[in-house]
Amino acid sequence: MKEWLKISCLLCVFGFIREIRPSEPYVTEYLLGPWRNISETQLTHDVYPVGTYSYLVQLVFVFLITDFLRYKPLIITVGATGVIIWSMLIWTTSLLSLQILEFFYGTYMAAEVAYYTYIYAKVDKKYYPRVTSHTRAAMFAGKLVSGITSQLMINLELMNYKELNYITLATQIIAMIWAFGLPGVEKSLYFHREQLPSRDPQTQLPGEGNLEVEAYQESTPKQPHALGLLWLHFRNAYTNPRVIQWSLWYAIGLAGYLQVTYYVQVLWKVIEPEPLIAWNGAVDAVLTALAALCALAAGYLHTERLRPRTSLLTLALLSAVEGGCVLICCWTEDIYWSYAGFVLFGALYGFTITVASAEVARNLQEESYGLVFGVNTFVALVFQSLLTIIVVTDTGFELDAVGQYTVYAFYFIGVAVLYLISVLVECLIFRDTKSEKLENSLD
Repeated sequence: MKEWLKISCLLCVFGFIREIRPSEPYVTEYLLGPWRNISETQLTHDVYPVGTYSYLVQLVFVFLITDFLRYKPLIITVGATGVIIWSMLIWTTSLLSLQILEFFYGTYMAAEVAYYTYIYAKVDKKYYPRVTSHTRAAMFAGKLVSGITSQLMINLELMNYKELNYITLATQIIAMIWAFGLPGVEKSLYFHREQLPSRDPQTQLPGEGNLEVEAYQESTPKQPHALGLLWLHFRNAYTNPRVIQWSLWYAIGLAGYLQVTYYVQVLWKVIEPEPLIAWNGAVDAVLTALAALCALAAGYLHTERLRPRTSLLTLALLSAVEGGCVLICCWTEDIYWSYAGFVLFGALYGFTITVASAEVARNLQEESYGLVFGVNTFVALVFQSLLTIIVVTDTGFELDAVGQYTVYAFYFIGVAVLYLISVLVECLIFRDTKSEKLENSLD
């Protein structure tokens, strides 16, 4: 087996095992069940927002530490924090312990950046597209297995909501142990770059003494230091209008998606307080499968057919449809319609975020992928935190679950309108510029 493929497979095993978390589709059912004395209001207002804020605060530091520590320690940290989180879920009961747990969940999510960027430091650039698809596919496969497992355990009454946490804890322990076996990283993108070869100053090269040779040696550029290179990549990326445009869409779309998925179990609990069978696991499995297929379709269409302006128009229209799906989720009294709206929303998001990611990447230098997507994720978390403060907490409007999801629906519809307007303005400017050039050529 080729070395790059071997490394990719080792990393994918970690990603696959980590995503097998069958307790997650039922975490709200578990927390609001007889095992803990906590209300829906406390869960929505005092517990879940801590994870959002923790993820936001830690992401910047984790990104820099990941590169400085050369990735592997942070991948181990992902597994270790997973062990801490699910141990606390099983063996603690207080509200404070849940809030501490949410802090670690922020670490768990923030350190995920190491999983995505490790492979770029270990393989040649020509393999980037392939290894990226491998790592994404491994996570999709893990989520799919997780959803199916959780639904089977519940439907067959082999486990209750609490006992599902034992499976998740076991997979996190296995993932942490597996992470220790990943190959170490000798160089990284910023803090441990390959140095340009240097020579002993006492030795004299052939031709030395020639003025042209000495001038060339003196003009050899020095590699910029880590922070200088970070700033250079940041400036080059975010002075490109196309990168800014698509990065904003990426961040806004991701923020809305995170908020919708984060609280959806609370919404379902409101629609159907005591379901005979909660189909959360099956919903997660179907959503994962459809999102993976839509992502593949988006990759094919984007590569072969969609131009940037067409992509933007497509995403504006699909964003409006996503908003409609969220309205179905929250305005219905039938839990199955809510499930259907959520699955369709997730599938459409899988398509749109893939197109947005591809458009951002199209305009980037390869080495700045990790930085730009890290910054875009940070901006998304800022938007998500603002949504949380305005919609969820008592600092803002403190809306109930249905009110929250109504806001999220019109958030997506509003984004669609804004981008539709931007496409129309861009078309008008392009048409005027083209007409002006034509008139000048005739003159």
